[in-house]
Amino acid sequence: MNSLNRFADPVYCIARLIIGLMFACHGGQKILGFPPSAHPGALDTLGLIGAIIELAGGFLIAFGFLTRIAAFFAAGEMAVAYFMVHAKMHYFPIINKGELAIVYCWFFLFVLFYGPGRWSIDALIKGKAGTSVAASP
Repeated sequence: MNSLNRFADPVYCIARLIIGLMFACHGGQKILGFPPSAHPGALDTLGLIGAIIELAGGFLIAFGFLTRIAAFFAAGEMAVAYFMVHAKMHYFPIINKGELAIVYCWFFLFVLFYGPGRWSIDALIKGKAGTSVAASP
C-alpha cells in the first residue's frame, strides 16, 4: 500500500476541489439562481447566511484558501442544516434525506483537521508547496 502514498496529495486536492465546487453550487442556486434549480425558493435571513457560507466557503475550500476557517463554517452550517431541517422529519438520515448534509459535515470536519494540503493556495502562500515528504531528512 505504500506505493499509493505518492498519490495522497493530488487525490486529496481533487476531492477538495470537486466537493468544494459542488458545495458552492448549492449557494449559487440560492443566491444567483445558477445552476438553475427545480425548486427555487425565497430565502429568510438564516437561509441567506447559509447560502453565503455555501457559495463562498465552497470556493475557498475548493481552491484551498483560508481552508480551515471555511471548513469550520461549512461543517457547522451542515450540522445546523441537518438538525434544524432533516432530523425533524425522521430519525434515520436515509429517510429524512439528510445523508448529503452528514457527508458534507464530516468531510469538512476532516478538512478542518487535515488542513489545506500541499496543493492549495494556502500552501503556496506559506511557501510549502515545493517541499515533499521524501525530501525531508
